[in-house]
Amino acid sequence: MTEKTGTFLVTEADAESAVLQDVETGQIHTLSEHDGYEQWDVVGATIAAEPPMEVVWTVVEESSRRTVELVDSDLSPTQQAMEIAESQSVGEVERVERAGTGEIHVLSVPPEQVDDAVDDVLEDQETVARAARVGAVRVEVRSDPDAGVLNVRYLPD
Repeated sequence: MTEKTGTFLVTEADAESAVLQDVETGQIHTLSEHDGYEQWDVVGATIAAEPPMEVVWTVVEESSRRTVELVDSDLSPTQQAMEIAESQSVGEVERVERAGTGEIHVLSVPPEQVDDAVDDVLEDQETVARAARVGAVRVEVRSDPDAGVLNVRYLPD
């Protein structure tokens, strides 16, 4: 029986089954049953493929389960983010490691598209998958529509 241990994002869930995405590899695993998973839960677990065809998986052991809080903040981007954005062209993104855990992303977008870009970040399952990869429990999006800057902050506890 094939087993795999990792961190997974629940991309879909209903009463009978759930679909997990390995946040490191992107591989998809369909569970035959689950214990109350909801879309966008982040689950640390060992899963095993069910014989004989090994196309459906079962959770053998769950080590953690959490949700990632997604926040459209009223705060302006940090001074560091604004300084990074000054040297970027529209469409560029700069990733900066935080001291400790997490990441900070600075995106430059056309000023008239800032609100749509904020919505896109907050609605994208990859935002939650990245948060899971970097150990964040909160994603905070700060924006400055006049400057065309988004500051996406992946924050730990």
